[in-house]
Amino acid sequence: MTPDTVTRVRPAQDATERDTLTGLLDYLRATVVLKVAGLTDEQAAARPVGASALTPAAVVKHLTGVERFWFSIDFAGLDLPAPWGDDDPGAFTLAPGDTLAGLVEAYRAECARSSAVVAAADLDARARADGCDFTLRYALAHMIEETARHCGHLDLLRESTDGTRGL
Repeated sequence: MTPDTVTRVRPAQDATERDTLTGLLDYLRATVVLKVAGLTDEQAAARPVGASALTPAAVVKHLTGVERFWFSIDFAGLDLPAPWGDDDPGAFTLAPGDTLAGLVEAYRAECARSSAVVAAADLDARARADGCDFTLRYALAHMIEETARHCGHLDLLRESTDGTRGL
């Protein structure tokens, strides 16, 4: 995976509400993939910030689970396996055999499933899972915030790993 295999497009500044929300989220999703492009599995699993247990690979794994929970399980009510259990809330723990390429592939696939769920629903549609009472609009806004926050983590982790900055 190299940076030239991912396209990042800023959404138009005068777009519709839906296009603004989905465009911002797609931009941030591409940023996640670009932030880890070029890292080895060892670098992606390293903890370059001493005060934190976060790794670049763990952030990608976590974001994959968050996409699944918010869009597919909670909003769409799809019958999919939970991405984490009580023993690993947030899915930040790497499993033996996890590779960065595999985690990024899973993330991109989950984002594609999320995008299909979003495209098929109205922004005012309500979540279908039991105990959930949020709209698709809220889920999109939340995922923009969640993904942006973790892009910031990836900025720090990447720079601490190999000095790569920006994007």
